[in-house]
Amino acid sequence: MSENLEKTLLTQNVEAELKKQVQADHGKSIADCTDRELYLSVLKLTKDLIKSSTVNAGEKKVYYISMEFLIGKLLSNNLINLGIYEKLDEVLKANGHSLAALEEIEPEPSLGNGGLGRLAACFLDSIATLGLPGDGIGLNYHFGLFKQVFQNHAQTEQPNDWIEDQSWLTKTDVTYEIPFGDCKVISRMYDIDVVGYENGVNKLHLFDVETVDESLVRQGISFDKTAIAKNLTLFLYPDDSDAAGNLLRIYQEYFMVSNGARLILQEMKEKKYDLHELYKHVAIQINDTHPTMVIPELIRILVEEKNFAMEEAIEVVSKTCAYTNHTILAEALEKWPLSYLEKVVPQLVPYIQELHKRIAAKYTDPKVQIIDDQDRVHMAHIDIHYGYSINGVAAIHTEILKNSELNAFYKLYPEKFNNKTNGITFRRWLVSCNHELTALLKEKIGDDFLKNADALEGLLKYKEDAQTLDQIEAVKRTKKEQLCAYIKEKEGVELDPDSIFDIQSKRLHEYKRQQMNALYIIHKYLEIKRGTKPVRPLTFLFGAKAAPAYIIAQDIIHLLLCMQEIINNDPEVSPYMKLVFVENYNVSYAEKMIPACDISEQISLASKEASGTGNMKFMLNGAVTLGTADGANVEIAQLVGKDNIFEFGVSSDEVIEHYAKGDYVSRAYYRGSKTIREAVDFIISAQLLKIGDRTRLMRLRNELMNKDWFMTLIDLEEYIKVKDGMFAAYEDRDRWKRMMLVNIAKAGFFSSDRTIAEYNRDIWKLS
Repeated sequence: MSENLEKTLLTQNVEAELKKQVQADHGKSIADCTDRELYLSVLKLTKDLIKSSTVNAGEKKVYYISMEFLIGKLLSNNLINLGIYEKLDEVLKANGHSLAALEEIEPEPSLGNGGLGRLAACFLDSIATLGLPGDGIGLNYHFGLFKQVFQNHAQTEQPNDWIEDQSWLTKTDVTYEIPFGDCKVISRMYDIDVVGYENGVNKLHLFDVETVDESLVRQGISFDKTAIAKNLTLFLYPDDSDAAGNLLRIYQEYFMVSNGARLILQEMKEKKYDLHELYKHVAIQINDTHPTMVIPELIRILVEEKNFAMEEAIEVVSKTCAYTNHTILAEALEKWPLSYLEKVVPQLVPYIQELHKRIAAKYTDPKVQIIDDQDRVHMAHIDIHYGYSINGVAAIHTEILKNSELNAFYKLYPEKFNNKTNGITFRRWLVSCNHELTALLKEKIGDDFLKNADALEGLLKYKEDAQTLDQIEAVKRTKKEQLCAYIKEKEGVELDPDSIFDIQSKRLHEYKRQQMNALYIIHKYLEIKRGTKPVRPLTFLFGAKAAPAYIIAQDIIHLLLCMQEIINNDPEVSPYMKLVFVENYNVSYAEKMIPACDISEQISLASKEASGTGNMKFMLNGAVTLGTADGANVEIAQLVGKDNIFEFGVSSDEVIEHYAKGDYVSRAYYRGSKTIREAVDFIISAQLLKIGDRTRLMRLRNELMNKDWFMTLIDLEEYIKVKDGMFAAYEDRDRWKRMMLVNIAKAGFFSSDRTIAEYNRDIWKLS
């Protein structure tokens, strides 16, 4: 491509450039190409254009280290950010093709699981859009998490093979030798360009090993977890239910941070910066506890390879690293047995012990020690003691960290704690996935909202305008029709676009309480069987993957899939109610489900969801939230007002108090309510046992009856009442349309551009 490629494309010469590319690639005209041939040509054309774009640069750079980057398909997003999406789509349509068809061909990178990885992807987009120098650092998983396949009403896992010869991945010359206790591996860095909206380009650096062996995977996603040189980058979050899985997780985490540390120091050297002033040129954001080992690893390299004294190495690194806490769940705050670290990274252990010794000499409180009395290394404690910033990701989450979960640390370092409420990139979650709403917004309020999301508030002047409200409703109807067609094709289920679309799509976890939604569905099914029919048909949609070793989460999926068969095949019920659990939920599916949603299910147990970002995406697309006072739901409620959200559930203070006292007894709620009892007992009814697995269903009911750690039953009756009230409110169409408008108009606060601007202002200070 010529040096003038960028200029010609951006002056609307898209057609000529595409013709040249297609002719060079395939010797055909655009019209004569297959969709796949066109996809490959558009991919090349876009990559060449990105190459000629400006790279964001500055005296200081942020490195965002994360085990997950759930980036989704990149073609449409990159074209939008480059400013040529609409023109290219026009060219393709004039030649009998469409960008939508090309988007379906593109494989989705399987580099993340849920909100953590999607947040990281949105953040990279916003860092580039704001023109800030900042790269992501992660791993190049060949099979990602897994491809979810439903068989016999249960989740099974298959490798998600997404890497193709021609893709957004670019192989680089960067390699490092990474030592472990029992072997060494040679890494290879692959880059994916991160294109800012009408701004510069950054990189997502993904590290891999050349010795990875995909044939190691035999049945499902099982493989030899001990063959480190062959398995290191096969899967995201390999099953850690045994010691070998835990060890592999440590191998992966060290591999990621050791490569990241070496890359950072190499770039410092190339720019001729003084390593003693590392913190003046580098900010490292540690995304959850997975990258924690970057702290002792950097210290180790500075001491052993750069001739730093221990004291100075610790000081320099402590001024460089910042930590984002994403959860108060104990299972997610990693605690590794020291013996595991001694096996995998023995070279790091003396440095971790040194860091621990310094803290133990200053503080006697066992809550703040790095190595506890069971010889477990608390990774978050390293981040807090030896980082300069600790942030939560929603206002209520940060307050819980300060006042409860990390209170002992807050007393030591109050100046380190700050809140950065999460955000989402509107380029993907509005412009890319909801062209119809984007066009309507541009017509009503102009296009300033694409760069300044607060401009969405301009929509409020149409709150009483019947035409605008009808247009918003028409957009929603269109997106529901599109989703119905997609689900008919993918899942074989016919849905009614005039029904109410109630959607819960997120990682499957008991704290997110998909099981409570399932109990509501059972309750509603039984009501319909008794003759109490809803005013309008109801459609319940789920999308979620459960970790392979998370048995109860798998059981919840099983229950919902069994209920799907019962409901959808019951002639008395199916005209009034449908249930679909979509298979292999991912970013691409989310982009179709979120714009079609009427009711956004955000029903986690108060205090357990740090933030959530799905709640923001649904809100932006005109869904109304049904939620607990948890995570960013609290800020959504403050923004839209109590009249534009439906809230229920016990407060976070009550939940925390129940845990402290140990006085929550689920069986008491079961005994005290006929409604709860009936729904819970139906799990082991003859009807369900006839098609379901007795062991799974019995185990799930017993869990709810005897443990219910995430307090499903404490909120169930109020959830049923409020949800029924929400369905009734939907019938007041004028009121509902106004609620849709207000939610869209107030979503601007949740732009990841705002979040990243705050990170930069308060933590990174890049410019």
